[in-house]
Amino acid sequence: MPEYGYFLSCEEFGPAELVEQARMAEQAGFRSLWISDHYHPWNDAQGQSPFVWSVIGALSEAVSLPIETAVTCPTVRMHPAVVAQAAATSAVMTNGRFRLGVGSGEALNEHVLGHVWPPAHIRLEMLEESIQVMRRLFTGEEVNHHGTHYTVENARLYTVPDQPVPIDISGFGPAATALASRVGDGYITMMPEAPMVEQFRKGGGAGKPVSGGTKVCYGTDREECVRTVRKLWFNQFLPGEMAQILPSPSHFEQLEPLVTEEMVTEKSVCGDDVDEHVSALSAFADAGFDRVYVNQIGPDQRGFFDFYRTKVLPQLQQG
Repeated sequence: MPEYGYFLSCEEFGPAELVEQARMAEQAGFRSLWISDHYHPWNDAQGQSPFVWSVIGALSEAVSLPIETAVTCPTVRMHPAVVAQAAATSAVMTNGRFRLGVGSGEALNEHVLGHVWPPAHIRLEMLEESIQVMRRLFTGEEVNHHGTHYTVENARLYTVPDQPVPIDISGFGPAATALASRVGDGYITMMPEAPMVEQFRKGGGAGKPVSGGTKVCYGTDREECVRTVRKLWFNQFLPGEMAQILPSPSHFEQLEPLVTEEMVTEKSVCGDDVDEHVSALSAFADAGFDRVYVNQIGPDQRGFFDFYRTKVLPQLQQG
């Protein structure tokens, strides 16, 4: 059976709120944490975007749960040598309870230094090379690397964990999933799609963890929950590659009228129907996931954690 964790949203909450949510998650019975890594929120209504590595430092002192970024892009905005140092320090601070989730990123976060935003196949090339660089640095040995996309000279990490930081790779299509199965220590995706899990495991990922995540909005007024989801997270209902190529929150906001309350009602879990929440998470278990992370949209965090502690998690057998 899967392990159930909580997904901390750096787009929607500030550092102190995230740390408090992590405490409530641990008390409610969640077994691990995901945390997003963004430079911008998806839209101004979400309103936050703290530096994830500072928050992880605080989390390491506040809770005993394992922590993973979901996900970091170690290719454009941050050089892989810098990400490697941040990840190694996080692993030391959490006594080895840190995993580095990585992906090919979005223009929203990665174009901010003025670099050209590459096409998808180049981004995957960059991601693979960045993983090679980081793994060499995790050994604590001096690294010199002159590759297609990155150069590293006389770089050595002096603060490293006893074991190299595991690197899980995010994938939403066949090419990224193939990369995850070939070089990842685990696989991350956001939909409970059994064929993607099967591709990962058959391609070389057998025995490695598969993790997924979903967002819900708990509340006693279902219609109000629907309005909250549409206001804060309409971006998750946009089709195609828009999430990867739009460069700013204002560009996403221009597309908000495309998302209706009917779409939100049909495609998201809103309200306090226990069976609906259990069913949404069980779909990941049925698809073969090992870890499932859930995020509560909106301000009623304490109500959500009480609801999951007393009514939802007891119905979900945890591995």
